Amino acid sequence: MADAIKQDEVNRAVWAACDTFRGVVSPDVYKDYVLTLLFLKYISDVWQDHYDAYQKQYGDAPELIAELMRSERFVLPEGASFYALFDRRHEPGNGERIDKALHAIEDANIGKLRDVFQDISFNSNKLGEEKQKNDLLRHLLEDFAKPELNMRPSRIGNLDVIGNAYEFLIKNFASDAGRKAGEFYTPPEVSELMAEIMDMVEGEEACDPACGSGSLLMKCGRRVQAKYGSKKYALYGQESIGSTWALAKMNMFLHGEDNHRIEWGDTIRNPKLLDSEDALKHFDVVVANPPFSLDKWGHDIAEHDRFGRFRRGLPPRTKGDYAFILHMVETMKPKTGRMAVVVPHGVLFRGSSEGKIRQKLVEENLLDAVIGLPEKLFYGTGIPAAILVLRKAKVDENVLFIDASRDFKPGKNQNQITVEGEGNYKDKILAAYRARTSIPKYAHLATPRELADNDYNLNIPRYVDTLEETAEIDLVTVRAERLRLRAELAELEAKMDNYLEELGF
Repeated sequence: MADAIKQDEVNRAVWAACDTFRGVVSPDVYKDYVLTLLFLKYISDVWQDHYDAYQKQYGDAPELIAELMRSERFVLPEGASFYALFDRRHEPGNGERIDKALHAIEDANIGKLRDVFQDISFNSNKLGEEKQKNDLLRHLLEDFAKPELNMRPSRIGNLDVIGNAYEFLIKNFASDAGRKAGEFYTPPEVSELMAEIMDMVEGEEACDPACGSGSLLMKCGRRVQAKYGSKKYALYGQESIGSTWALAKMNMFLHGEDNHRIEWGDTIRNPKLLDSEDALKHFDVVVANPPFSLDKWGHDIAEHDRFGRFRRGLPPRTKGDYAFILHMVETMKPKTGRMAVVVPHGVLFRGSSEGKIRQKLVEENLLDAVIGLPEKLFYGTGIPAAILVLRKAKVDENVLFIDASRDFKPGKNQNQITVEGEGNYKDKILAAYRARTSIPKYAHLATPRELADNDYNLNIPRYVDTLEETAEIDLVTVRAERLRLRAELAELEAKMDNYLEELGF
């Protein structure tokens, strides 16, 4: 493999491409343009690489080459490739040409890319007036034409360079996007932790009802790939924001996750992952990092929910955390179903209807573990969060509490729970979870009686005592030391008076 590609070089090149927009367009806007053009560049490189290989082998049989290209994983219509756009970059109308190319690609691959590009327009006034827009897009096309961004399979081999570059960009955009970041990204160490706890196996189906860019969902699938060397699983998701849904679809495509179904719509108001009988589809694994304490989540229609998701109680009007939790509970398969969900700490102890819901989840023996995470792990918020693990078939009636809030490596903007060479805190959490036993100052296996005695308050400090014992204070010794210091101070003050007297003060 000549000119072997390096991931860091690709990452630097795609991040440098953002310089075209910086200072002109905000990151939450230009991320869609950069990620979409990276997608277009990759499929163009793959298409051209395969075409050149066939031409080299069957150069005198153009009809055979055309037939072979029709059997590719996707179709790239003539004139819609990145290189066709690049060749005309100095002409007016770059935005319009790119839009036409994307729509042609969508139409030619309607089964995989239906509506993916409908929320993105390179001809939009968001990029400025026509001349500025044309110049911006010319520079962007030139950025992606750099040798470092040659994504041909003959150059990158079996490496998941494009998928990794996509994740790299998403992570960096999340870091730049402030509060909006939570809409589309879960930090990798958190999603990896959740995926390992869920431990998906061959033949299972996983779902994320608030899937964002799909990164958490794909981590679950990669567990199967790592353990079995197989892609015998299915991924399902739903996302309410159109541009983020499109991002998830492109992300799945670039990672080769063809066995997926990602729906666009509001999971609480309009769940779209249904079975043949128009009921909620059930899954082996359900994971999510839903928006924290979402206001206006759909309280007005929840009381009459036709799926019966809120039979354990109606979440508060202005806090939708338990709306997502109850939806996830209802979509677990009866025997193999398990779920992991990221929540703010208020979910553990807030009263009223949330307290009643907590009690029912515990009494039904669904709650498996509560894992407290450090602060500043999530983009857009500095508050600490927790992971709730629930299972349909538990090994006992107890609930494991883990306090991992102090295990992290401080970062400039975000803390981390996975630190190479300095202690892998993620592995420490996993070891405690799998051991399912009490560990002083770190974990506690609480019985149903303990939970009831605490009125089903799940606040972690009620169960895991992290206070360090302090040595007893010897008051006699302290008094003697105090008297010694007073005498020493008096002696020093007397010397100072003598010095001042000598100086005439």
